Amino acid sequence: MIHDNVEFHNVGELRAVEGQTGLRVQRVPEEVRLCLNKGAQERMLSPAGSEIRFVSAGDQVHVTLSSPGGSAEVIPFFGPFQGRERFQIGKEPKTLTLTYPERLKAIEPTAVRGLHFSPDVWRLTLRNTSLHYHGIEGEGLRPPAVKELPKRRYLSYGTSITHGASATAMHLTYVSQVAWRLGADLINLGVGGSAYCERELADYIAARDDWDIATLALSVNMIGAGFSLAEFSDRVAYMVNAVAGANPARPVGCVTIYPHFRDFCGDAKEREKTEAFRQALREAIARCPHENAQLIEGPEMLGNIGGLTVDLIHPGDHGMIEMGERVAEKLRSLLDLNE
Repeated sequence: MIHDNVEFHNVGELRAVEGQTGLRVQRVPEEVRLCLNKGAQERMLSPAGSEIRFVSAGDQVHVTLSSPGGSAEVIPFFGPFQGRERFQIGKEPKTLTLTYPERLKAIEPTAVRGLHFSPDVWRLTLRNTSLHYHGIEGEGLRPPAVKELPKRRYLSYGTSITHGASATAMHLTYVSQVAWRLGADLINLGVGGSAYCERELADYIAARDDWDIATLALSVNMIGAGFSLAEFSDRVAYMVNAVAGANPARPVGCVTIYPHFRDFCGDAKEREKTEAFRQALREAIARCPHENAQLIEGPEMLGNIGGLTVDLIHPGDHGMIEMGERVAEKLRSLLDLNE
């Protein structure tokens, strides 16, 4: 969406909140957010993979942000080039003064030909707790043009692993790594601890016309939350059918539960339930009439248990990178089949 002549990427709404200053950044519109479970409502206010993007005629820009949650993070990129600074945003409004890197001004045009992001695009990548936007100042600001951005968009839905838990930066999450490898722009709809596959969210994803390929990681959260196998089956079947059925030209990779502690140290009942949930998703895809819905086996996406953090569920940076490589390979094959 466009506001103040800059683009808010992976943002469904900028919302004024009574008693608070600035505009709240949220990844889905309010009417969708309020249909979700309480955890997902809160997580959609976390700007996981959201970005503030613009092109400036000047060398310096001032952006004012605050975080009611007290710990948002901003890492600037210039096109694909990562900035050196990492800004922490607290509860009080903070103005960031950003300067375009001198060395990038001198780079030869032939050296950046073929990059998916133009180096002219300033990208403020956002993560962690809720964020409020207060304003921006700079010379000749404008949103990026279509030719300055990736031609393809990749949408991801899933749990905290998709949301980005335990990665040390947003660009190191596995979905960001997938997008990097596919030369795609990421739309991240991960909701840590609360990916319950609500119909309203399935319909919202299906109705969007701004993505070309998607992954639905479905969903270890529903084991932990006590959903029955029948409830899980019904919800994932609806989501798979709705999202895949909206447009047969858009491949949808449906990912069974990633490897985690129940596979390695759970009791027999926990292992059986995990495998039953994986099998339910396999069966939902087998019954799905839409050929663009394709199965991705989650346990195959992380071959090295050492890629997990000590909680044995969230991948660390090494695990995220491996998953990014493997999921991207699967999606690339789906794109090849579709082209």
